[in-house]
Amino acid sequence: MKAFVGSWQFWALGAAVFAALTAIFGKVGVSAVHSDMATLIRTVVILAIIALVVMAGDAWQAPSTIPAKTWVFMILSGIATGASWLCYFRALQMGDAGQVAPLDKLSVVMVAIFGAIFLGERLSALNWLGVALIAGGAILVAVR
Repeated sequence: MKAFVGSWQFWALGAAVFAALTAIFGKVGVSAVHSDMATLIRTVVILAIIALVVMAGDAWQAPSTIPAKTWVFMILSGIATGASWLCYFRALQMGDAGQVAPLDKLSVVMVAIFGAIFLGERLSALNWLGVALIAGGAILVAVR
């Protein structure tokens, strides 16, 4: 069990569970507030939690020791995350969580494609079949 907790699979499954809870909690929470305000509230909560995790986990690093390339790509990642959250909460406000979340998961398909194009990652034919099935499944779940 200890080996599993230390594996990427454990943390990826945890991410999936919390992403599912994000959709459910977000759908309820966004019902009485503008979706952009809901995103701000969520972001403040995340900032506070991550600050505690960094401090408690002794992960603090002086910003001046972080390479410029890291800064550039983490800033770009932050912009993409913010845009994703704004879109996600707006979609949740307008649609059913059970339809929004599957389309959001098309990000898995896009990661496979972008990873192959920009990072040179290679997927086997079986992997690409899985990507296609994820895409088809996400669309089928989203259609009512």
